Amino acid sequence: MIDQDIWVLASHNPGKIRELQALLASRGIALKGAAGLGLDEPEETESTFEGNAALKAKAAWQATGLTCLSDDSGLSVDALGGDPGIYSARWAGEARDFDMAMARVQEALLASGAADRTARFVCVVALCRADGTLVHYRGEVVGEIVWPPRGEGGFGYDAIFQPHGHDRTFAQMSAAEKRAMSHRGRALEALVAAEFGR
Repeated sequence: MIDQDIWVLASHNPGKIRELQALLASRGIALKGAAGLGLDEPEETESTFEGNAALKAKAAWQATGLTCLSDDSGLSVDALGGDPGIYSARWAGEARDFDMAMARVQEALLASGAADRTARFVCVVALCRADGTLVHYRGEVVGEIVWPPRGEGGFGYDAIFQPHGHDRTFAQMSAAEKRAMSHRGRALEALVAAEFGR
């Protein structure tokens, strides 16, 4: 169990920091972002979500000696062999053009000739404790790729991902609706249950 009350989030994403701080504040955790501590983001060189999340958490821990949290997430499309997967952000290019990335997914599906449009959002959270031990928590939500994109909310690939059992994409849902079933939410629920006993 964790006895540290300051954690570092190995991310420069302010939205992610706010989201996680809201979740952890009730557990007595003060979350500090990597940018605020002057930490660089290491290059993601691993071939799995687990590997990239661990790489970022370990780098932050080596720099601070504090409990460090990181995540790696993306969209995996079954008919594309799991692509874009760990390359989800890279499919959007340096400009982070997710309209282009979503079109690229659709084009790849058409080129594959596959009728199966099953996909899953995956998030792996890595926690490197203050003593250097590392654990992973994984969350997934399964759905299908729809076209054309639908909805104005969300970000990334949300407008083409419709979770199973629903008739709307993530981009058509409120932030609270999406958070209640999201891959990141599920990974964090697993972390909270394991580290704090709920």
